[in-house]
Amino acid sequence: NWLIYQTIVSRMWARTGFYQVGGAFGARDQMQDAMNIVHHMPEESRKQIIENCKHQYREGDIQHWWHPIPNSEVHKGIRSRYSDDLLWLPLGVARYISITEDEAILNEKVPFIESPILREDEGERYELPSISEDIGTVYEHCIRAIEKSLNFGERGLPLMGGGDWNDGMNKVGYKGSGESVWLGWFLITTLKSFIPICKNLGDVERAEKYNKLVLDLKNAIEENAWDGEWYKRAFFDDGTPLGSKENFECMIDSIAQSWAIISGEGSSERVNLALKSVENYLVNEEEGIIALLYPPFEDTELDPGYIKSYVAGIRENGGQYTHAAIWLIKAYAELGYKDRAFELLKMINPINHTRTSIECNKYKAEPYVIAADVYTNPSHLGRGGWTWYTGSSGWMYRVILEDLLELK
Repeated sequence: NWLIYQTIVSRMWARTGFYQVGGAFGARDQMQDAMNIVHHMPEESRKQIIENCKHQYREGDIQHWWHPIPNSEVHKGIRSRYSDDLLWLPLGVARYISITEDEAILNEKVPFIESPILREDEGERYELPSISEDIGTVYEHCIRAIEKSLNFGERGLPLMGGGDWNDGMNKVGYKGSGESVWLGWFLITTLKSFIPICKNLGDVERAEKYNKLVLDLKNAIEENAWDGEWYKRAFFDDGTPLGSKENFECMIDSIAQSWAIISGEGSSERVNLALKSVENYLVNEEEGIIALLYPPFEDTELDPGYIKSYVAGIRENGGQYTHAAIWLIKAYAELGYKDRAFELLKMINPINHTRTSIECNKYKAEPYVIAADVYTNPSHLGRGGWTWYTGSSGWMYRVILEDLLELK
């Protein structure tokens, strides 16, 4: 009850919380929430899909976030170079249809928006776009999103652009050559979910193209991104790896491992080895924390982006980013390690961080909602932050329901 309550009132309705009072819609954020409450409120999920389509540029990219303007057809928001935002739309549509069987949504017609394309020297722009005369069905919106994302670097991996899911890594590929390993797994997941929709609509040639892309991406990742005991996270514009043994900071990153499993395409031998590495470096059972990456950025000369401006062990910079912790638990469950998945779930449950007054003084956050962050910095070890307004509540609910209880 509390997980669904948190997701609906804080994420879908208020779009605000104690740590975040912006009230904006996030293309990536709200689509994940809509995907995760579809069993309870399919009408809200449908509404969010249409809403995302309304904020998609005719080229296929989407506003990173936007502020609603009352009585206006268009809303002020950010046009950016984030490379994963646009893919959450087709992934969300595929999930919505798989659960509701509402295939009619694919024929809904929604106009695109338009504005001048970002200049080469523009990372992002806060703007009021205009409504385009270009109108497409939801299916066409999804296809444009996928096609726009098919930009690959010299290793055959997707270009990272101005950042992927981890917004703070906004300088890894901002010059146009950096590649994201995580985005490769995520693109595979999206393509695999959308191929059946293409086939059902008779778009067979496109389905075949996407099937080949899945295979090519898988081979490119296995050939270029395996680091011996885990998958690398990305490659900078100059080719320097990130999330590798070559790095003394951010040597290993959680989401490159979990999505190798969630995508269903990581080598079975390698993903099991990667999970052992995750246990060694990222799981702290004594504190009940699963870190996003290790070690945090502090002294490296590399500039991954604004993630480096966070204190080491705070938020994305090596703290527990609960989103990623739950994806890891999902990966364990999908591999069949249900007991371990349940142990890790209990470990990060806020109830188990607030059993005594001493623990409460350490955790300092509500025991009945999920916190986006739990800090690993020695001065703040075990402290929760950014509660309420986090998409990890919806993911936690979904992982318990679908991956542990296996209710599909």
